[in-house]
Amino acid sequence: MGSFGCPVYTINPLTAPNPALLKPIPYARQEVTQDDLAAVEAALRHDYLTGGPGVGQFEEKFATYIGAPYAVAVSSGTAALHLCALALEVTQGDRWLTTPLTFVASANCILYAGGQIDLVDIDPETYLMDLDVLEQQLQSVPTGTYKGVVGVDFAGYPLDWNRLRQLADTYDLKLIEDSCHAPGARVHDGTGIEYGCGDGSLADLAIFSFHPTKHLTTAEGGIVTTGSKELYQKLIQLRNHGITRDRELLNEDHGGWYYEMQMLGFNYRLSDLHCALGISQLSRTSANLKRRREIAHRYDEAFASTPDIRPAPFHPGHAYHLYVIQSPDRKALYNHLREHGIFTQVHYIPVHFQPYYQELGFQKGQFPQVEAYYEHCLSLPMFATLTDKEQDFVIEKIRQFRG
Repeated sequence: MGSFGCPVYTINPLTAPNPALLKPIPYARQEVTQDDLAAVEAALRHDYLTGGPGVGQFEEKFATYIGAPYAVAVSSGTAALHLCALALEVTQGDRWLTTPLTFVASANCILYAGGQIDLVDIDPETYLMDLDVLEQQLQSVPTGTYKGVVGVDFAGYPLDWNRLRQLADTYDLKLIEDSCHAPGARVHDGTGIEYGCGDGSLADLAIFSFHPTKHLTTAEGGIVTTGSKELYQKLIQLRNHGITRDRELLNEDHGGWYYEMQMLGFNYRLSDLHCALGISQLSRTSANLKRRREIAHRYDEAFASTPDIRPAPFHPGHAYHLYVIQSPDRKALYNHLREHGIFTQVHYIPVHFQPYYQELGFQKGQFPQVEAYYEHCLSLPMFATLTDKEQDFVIEKIRQFRG
């Protein structure tokens, strides 16, 4: 799930609305350390700026962190989604399903490959695709009508992938896991077995984004993880124009220079510079995830007794990319916080509200749960370097507004 970057804000210290802080508090902020700078500088001095060993090193380290057998680094989370659709052979007229509560890339990827997308309303308790509604939709049409599902671990809350896998097996569906918000998120399958979001055990393919608003960043970038060696090899070719140099895969062999384009692919490669930054950031991902959970716990405690503020849904394995509250006066609260130098965000405008999707036949009123959610949702500052002092200021201003 991609997203727009954080805008640059400036505050005049003489008129600062939060004079104790003297700087704005965005909903997300990347952290770049001296170690990150040193890693990128070392990559700049390397023989390979792109197409070098750094890419494979990053893929291996990220796969280990997630617990997936294979990983393929690409130029963005959107590129990752597109390649998933291609690797799973989405073709003209294929119908897939996703949630309306996501960034548009989760739906667009099926359209890129010539398919069609339908939407399933959300569970108002978790904000995730309602799997009861999904099952009803699958039962209402002939088996084979739908080819797959793009599930989304929204805000870092893991979808019930064990149940979704069972539905996929019953209805012959392929599964893409959009886990952009959930690196490090964990869930139990009901029998005591724990798995990680995107680890390749339940979905056919999973994707992550390394946009600066995410848990770790490569500036721009994404990755696909999978448990399938066949899909892994296919992705490797698709991200590089459909080209292979693997001697075992060539139809002919003219010499050491020879390569073949065996499928229609794209230039979705990620450079060694991006991967150097990613490797450095990975070294503190576990600590940052722990901090995000601490911040969420402080918000939970603060809003448990705050009138008219509904805290974010809790899950013990939540990765907390976002902390989303609901307020009956969302717009007024948004403006109130902005006046005090707190820059919140709304995630997301429902997919079917977008003019492009309305031209495809979607209409407002079709998905009442996500529309009710959208009327009241607000994403509060949530990033690992958010200080207790900054968070206390956010909480104070929300309570002040509600008071």
